[in-house]
Order: sequence, then C-alpha cells, then structure tokens
Amino acid sequence: MWRRLPARRLASALLSSFPVTRAAAPRAPPLERRLLPATSSLLPPPRFPSWQQDPRWIASAAAAEAVSSEEAEELHHALEIFRVQPYKNQPPPVEEQQASGRDHRSRHRRNRRGQQAQVAAAEHGMTYHKYASLRRRQIRVETEAWEQAAKEYRELLADMCEQKLAPNLPYIKSLFLGWFEPLRDQITAEQELVADRGSRASHGPYFNMLPADMMAVITMHKLMGLLMTGSGDGSVRVIQAACQIGEAIEHEVRIQRFLEKTRRKSNREKESEEEICDSNIAKEQQRLRKKVTDLMKKQKLRQVRKIVKNQDDSRPWGQDAHAKVGSRLIELFIETAHIQPAASQSSDGLPDIRPAFRHEMRTVPKEQQKLSRRYGVIKCDPLVRQGLDRTAKHMVIPYMPMLIPPICWTGYDKGAHLFLPSYVMRTHGARQQREAVKRAPKEQMQSVFEALNTLGSTKWRVNKRVLSIIDRIWSSGGRLADLVDRADVPLPEKPDTEDETLLKKWRWNMRSVKKENSERHSQRCDVELKLAVARKMKDEEGFYYPHNLDFRGRAYPMHPYLNHLGSDLCRGVLEFAEGRPLGQSGLRWLKIHLANLYAGGVDKLSYDGRIAFAENHLEEIFDSADRPLEGKRWWLGAEDPFQCLAVCMNLAEALRSSSPETTISHIPVHQDGSCNGLQHYAALGRDKLGAIAVNLVAGEKPADVYSGIATRVVEIMRRDSQKDPSTDPDATRARLILDQVDRKLVKQTVMTSVYGVTYVGAREQIKRRLKERGVIADDAELFGVSCYAAKVTLTALGEMFQAARSIMNWLGDCAKVIACENEPVKWTTPLGLPVVQPYRKLGRHLIKTSLQVLTLQRETDKVMVKRQRTAFPPNFVHSLDGSHMMMTAVACKRQGLNFAGVHDSYWTHACDVDTMNKILREKFVELYDTPILENLLESFEKSFPTLKFPPLPERGDFDMKDVLESPYFFN
Repeated sequence: MWRRLPARRLASALLSSFPVTRAAAPRAPPLERRLLPATSSLLPPPRFPSWQQDPRWIASAAAAEAVSSEEAEELHHALEIFRVQPYKNQPPPVEEQQASGRDHRSRHRRNRRGQQAQVAAAEHGMTYHKYASLRRRQIRVETEAWEQAAKEYRELLADMCEQKLAPNLPYIKSLFLGWFEPLRDQITAEQELVADRGSRASHGPYFNMLPADMMAVITMHKLMGLLMTGSGDGSVRVIQAACQIGEAIEHEVRIQRFLEKTRRKSNREKESEEEICDSNIAKEQQRLRKKVTDLMKKQKLRQVRKIVKNQDDSRPWGQDAHAKVGSRLIELFIETAHIQPAASQSSDGLPDIRPAFRHEMRTVPKEQQKLSRRYGVIKCDPLVRQGLDRTAKHMVIPYMPMLIPPICWTGYDKGAHLFLPSYVMRTHGARQQREAVKRAPKEQMQSVFEALNTLGSTKWRVNKRVLSIIDRIWSSGGRLADLVDRADVPLPEKPDTEDETLLKKWRWNMRSVKKENSERHSQRCDVELKLAVARKMKDEEGFYYPHNLDFRGRAYPMHPYLNHLGSDLCRGVLEFAEGRPLGQSGLRWLKIHLANLYAGGVDKLSYDGRIAFAENHLEEIFDSADRPLEGKRWWLGAEDPFQCLAVCMNLAEALRSSSPETTISHIPVHQDGSCNGLQHYAALGRDKLGAIAVNLVAGEKPADVYSGIATRVVEIMRRDSQKDPSTDPDATRARLILDQVDRKLVKQTVMTSVYGVTYVGAREQIKRRLKERGVIADDAELFGVSCYAAKVTLTALGEMFQAARSIMNWLGDCAKVIACENEPVKWTTPLGLPVVQPYRKLGRHLIKTSLQVLTLQRETDKVMVKRQRTAFPPNFVHSLDGSHMMMTAVACKRQGLNFAGVHDSYWTHACDVDTMNKILREKFVELYDTPILENLLESFEKSFPTLKFPPLPERGDFDMKDVLESPYFFN
C-alpha cells in the first residue's frame, strides 16, 4: 500500500495516524475486523506505548461478563467508540464535534439494536432479560474456557501445597495436574528467554502474548484431544498438532486482547488515572509524531513503515508461525510430562518414571509417498493411551452448542459464534474458493445466509431418559445397541514352538487383535466425547447449532461431536426443545417413523404396512418404554436402536393417554430421499425410467432401486453361468457368487455410483461385503469374483440409468475441457453460492522448527486435470441437493415449522410432516423448473469464450409435476 502512495500523501497518511489529542484519535476498527478469521492473527507488537493501552482511547463493547444491562442491548454486533472530552474550558475542536455527532448516531443505533434484541428474544419464546442472561453465559463459554481450566489447576495446586496431600482426582485429571505446573514453569522460562533483546528464536515474537498457565492448558488439552480423535494407536502427526496448537493460541490471544481492551474500569480508576494518562498520551504521541516527521524528511521510508507496522496488531500470524509456536510448546511438553506406573509408586526400588510422550519419525509407505518420505509423530505412553477414552469429561471442548440463537450470517466471517472465529464456508485453505465467497455480493448470498440462519435457529435439547439408558449401558461395559465394547480383546499367547507355520499364524492373529483393539479405542474415545457434551448440555432448557457450508454448498453443524448429523447415539439423545401436540396425522407419522427406524425390510413396506407393523408390536413398544434394559429389549433389534427407543417412549405415552392426539411430542420425524443422487439425475435428464426407479412417480409402495439392480445383476450372472467355463472364466465366477447376490451386496455401489465410484472402488466395496460373509476363503478367488461382480453391477446400473450416465459423462467432459486450460471448474448454485473446485497440485514448503523440519503443503498454480474431471459430477449434484434442502428449510420456517436437515433427510415435528412433505416436493419442482444444465453451459461459455464444449445430452419427457403426487419421493 505504502509504495503506491506519493511521498507527500504518504507523510500525510502517516502523520494522521498519530494524533496529538485523544479526541482526534482514529476510530477503532469494528469488532468484525478485530476478530479476524482463524487463518489470520496478530503481528507480534513490540512494547506498546502507554497511550495505546489506555482503555478510554480503545473501543469498548458489551463483550465481557461485567457489561452493564444497557450495553447488553447491543447483543450480537455491538461495538461503539468510547471517547472522553479531555478539555473542559476550551471549545471542542471540529473533530470532536464530528465525534459528538457520531456518538449521537451511535445512541440511535444502540436503541434500535435494543429493540431488535427484544424482538429476537420474543421470536424464540424468551423474555429479554433471560436472553441477555443466556448471552452473558454464552460469552463466558466462548471466552473463558481455557482461563477457567488454568484457574482450576492453580487452585488444585494451591490446595495440594496447603494440605500436603494429593487431591482425590480421576486418573486422567491427576495426570493433567501433574503435567501442568512443570509445563507452565518451563513456558515461563521460555518467555523470559525470548523476551531478551538478543534472542533470535523464530517463535519468540509470538510467545509472550498469553500467560504461561493458559498456554500450558491449551497445549495439554489440544494434544490430548488430537490423540483421542486420531488413528487409535495413541499418536498424532507433528504437523497437525503443531498447527492446531499454534492456531488455538492465536485465537485465544485475539479474544483476550479484545476483552482486555473492552473491559470497563470503574469511575474511580478512571478519575485517578485520568491526569497520568493525559500526560502520557500527549508525550507518547508527540514523540512518535516527531520521529515520523524526521524520518520522512530524511526519506527513510523503511523505518517509517516499521513504526507503522508496530502499531498494527491485526496482521495474521500465518501457518508458519502456528507451526513454530506449536512445535516449541510440544517440545516443552515432551520435556516436562512424565508418568509413573502405579506398581512402581509403591515399590522399594527406584521409581519407574518415564516420559509420557515421545517424538519419533516414521516412514511413509512407498505407494503413499507424494511429498515426503518421512514424517514426525507424537506418541503417548501406553498408560496415557489407556486413559484417553476416559478423558473427554475433563477436556475443554470448543465450539459447544450455543445457548442463544447464533448471530445471523451477513458475510464470509460475520455470523454464528459471538467470539470464536466462524466462517460461512469450510474452504480448508483453498484460496480461490475463499475469495469467491468473499467477493460475492451480499444480495446474491442472501438466500444462502437465510437458509443457514434458519437451520441455526432450530432449538434442541437432550432427551434425558434416553441419555440415562445410554449411561447405564456404557457404565456396564457397552456392547449393546451398537455401542463398542469397553474392554480390549485379549492378546493371543505366543505358542511355545519352533514351528514357523504356527508362529506365522500367531503373528497374523496378533496383528488382527491389535488392529481390533485400536479401532475399539477410537470408538470409545468418540463415544466419550459425545457423552461428555450430552452430559454438559442435559440440564439446559435448549441450545442451538450454528451451521456453515462445505465448498459444494452442503450445510453442516459447526459443533463436531454431538449433533444430528452423527450416529444413532447422537440422534437418539437429541430432540426438539419445542414440543407440539401430535394431532391425528402426527400419531400416524410417529408409527411410520418407528417402522422406518426398526428397518430390516419393514421400511420398504407401504405406509399402511408400516403402521400395521407398529400396531402389531404394541406390547413390545410398551415393554421397551417401561423396562428398556430389564424387559424383552425389543428395541435393541432395531437398525437405529436409540432412536427407536426414544420413539417407543413417546408412542407409549401417547397411546396410554385418554387423548393421544393431544400428547406433546419432541421427536424429529425424518423424511429421506430415495437414493437422492439418482433422483437429481433423473430430474436433470427428465428420465421417465429412472424417475420410476427412484420414486419420482407415484406407486402403491416404494420402489427399491437397490433390489431392482440386484435383480438385474442376478439375470446377467445366471446367463453367464450357463456358458462353458473352459472358454469363459466368468462362468465359474458367476456360479460361485450367484447365491450371494442380494440388495445389500450392491447397495453401496449403487449409492456411490452417482458420486463417481470407479470400477476399483466398486470392486473393493463388493469384496468387503463378501469377506464379511466368509463364503469364499481363498483371497485370489475372492478378488476374481469381486472383479466380476463389480463389472456386472456397473453394467446393470448403466442399463437402468442411461440418462444419468450420459449427464455424468457430459459434466465430466466439460470439466476436462476447462481443466486442460489449467483452470478450476467454477459454477454458481441455484441459490447464488459461488463454487470453485479446490483440486490443485500441492507443493512443499519446509519450515524449520525447534522440534523438527516440518513439510507444509501449499497450493500450486497447477490444477489436477483428472481430479477436476472425476469430481465435478458428484460435486455438482451435491450442490443441487444442498440447494433443495436450503430452499425447503426457508419455506418451512416461513410456514412456522421447526426444521432440521441432514443432506437428503429432512426432519420436523410429527404433526407437521404432511406440511413439510408438500413443501419439499414443491421446492424440488421449483428447482428443476429452472434450466439448470443450460445455465451451467452458458456460464462455461461466458467464462471461456474460446473453448468448445460438448452439446447438452438428450433428455426425456418426464413431467416434473408428477413429483407433487408421489408419496414415496421422500418417505
């Protein structure tokens, strides 16, 4: 910026940055610019002059717990400039008169926001004061989590010193406490070391921005969290851990700085400091002004830029700084964290104290070598690993569900959480995608923002009855309702023999058992994290999930563990906070929902057949509701047992009531698309045959595309089996596998066919299914049969969905034309979201840290042609199903419905299912009334006028209005 300014204008701009009086101080940047994205952060400032730390000069806001009730009215976005009049006996300068006018307008804005707050509170059924109280709690959740953890450890250490005995703590928390003090002290020593003027440590400039105890807590909890969610072997890659720890430190620096600057001082403190601050400010500003003027006269622009740079604390750290800071903290943690086995503590000999973590290098397998051959990992001691699956309840979990409705999205990084960095799209470092969303006009993005705000405004709560059952099963060792066994599989004993055949078999069994135990460990950690969140939220009246998008436009909750996109456990434990009377239709849909959850073929019956199933099992439903674990346990036979149990409880309550229709229900009832990807292809191609196969056309019962494909596969294989095996090897394979072909064998391949599954992918899917059945023992034979079955399945798919295949090929061909010009494929979804495919070749960027040399991946300018081509068809269809879901969400909200969506599964109260069904069909027809493929081709030709694209594929004559009358389109 500075180079482009003429010298005179540069001088003017610089001098205006250092005003003589506080009244002329520049307006502080707004909150949304101060709280920058996760990828950006602060430049390490040198020692700040006292005038810059004066809280009266800096912006103040309703951002800390101690804000007054008047400030709380500013709710989501409030940030106004707090200024004082420094002169009492002199007329205010012109700048101050202008500031006064701005303050007057600020008061108007504040009053308007207060009114908006009251409206928002009323919309969500809350009084204004309750809303303000929840908001203050939400601020504490987002800003004080690490600080509270550090405070807890300090207090435990103080108690330990006073009472001269160790507190009775859970195993993993006692480890945290033992590691905290040495790590904190080591960080303190490091901070003193890098503060020395002679220090040249690359992490030094960033190391003194937080207190040592908070840095220690973040390092411990982040590393343990990564080990919990990792591969299951108790290790995590250094590059991943370092970057995430460094990024977490930066986020906390931002929050703490903002809170420090916005925390109000008492009037007494202001009065006592006023005179000192006045003189200090004037002296410091005068000194800086004189220094800049002198340097400008001497044309020493480099020094001038350095002064200006030192005043700017809003520059990003970047990934390099994250890696360096994180690496040094990990190194200090490895040096200070130790563990001692319980048996060693009581022995008479020397105690067995060993490092809790170690840094080791691993070699990448040859077939996976792309950028580097070796990588570093942090591996925890087996004793620490044993405690990981009991760690979740003691972890600081960021991005918890919100206690108040999320801030409405208004820009790329404006919305969702109050303080935690929030972005409307998960770009994963893809620069072009990020810039495309930022550049998109707000009007263009309005429908997307409205849909995300709608999804985020749905209020949830924990189903305490289901949670108590899950807790009982889990405390008893798991194993029921798809919960993992909490115990490991015993390791096989080594045979006392020299027989190499037996030893080889033992080694194979040992590897198999270790793999199984590693998978169990990962699953236990996952369950613990989900249950930890559920237990924290169970006493809340309600909570909300802010949503954002992936690059294709599909919506996801930002909280990663307990959400409705998760497993049956998550869905069973979550329900709508608002209850609504079932009504006649709601009771009917609750029975249908029960049959859908029980599944096992029941979900393929007609609606009347599903209702009959529920009514024929009333005794089992009542028993499941009354005695879930002591009774017949019928609900455990369901495909989704915890959701089935929740519905049994609600249905039993309704059926025992004298007026079932008036029973209040909080259960979300699902309506799922029938192989939704193929539904979108059938609509794009107006393919009548495909439309019938995926329920776009009304039928007496739902068409099952998977059974249809399986039937066609059997026909082809039966024909092949009659051939001569001596001339056609497929004859032998067909005879071998014919009896194994069913709906389940081909389902995954059919599902993923619309997302571009390859022959190799289909082969591996079918091979896994056959291996599970254990019918073919010989590996070579299994491989040959899997190849044959995959080929036949893809042939059957091509026959049944010719239109889908032609559109898929056309999309891939267009993508190839674009990618061959070294350009990524770009398009705009029907809702106005710009999409840029992120597939580029990656380059290496080496960072030397105190721990090791890290290899960071960086995007290059070269696109991956093959990946751009193969990924475009599924990505384009995903952008369409995301658009349909968001259109439905907004329309449901306007009709007064509660709505939640999981891609192609739409949820609402039982009493509102009929209304939602009508809306989602209308929105699907509305979506495909627009010439989607024509618009896409036109955008390609406009962006690349010199390129020649293939003509649009031929389409059929299917009437989209038939969808409106199809009962099983979503069911």
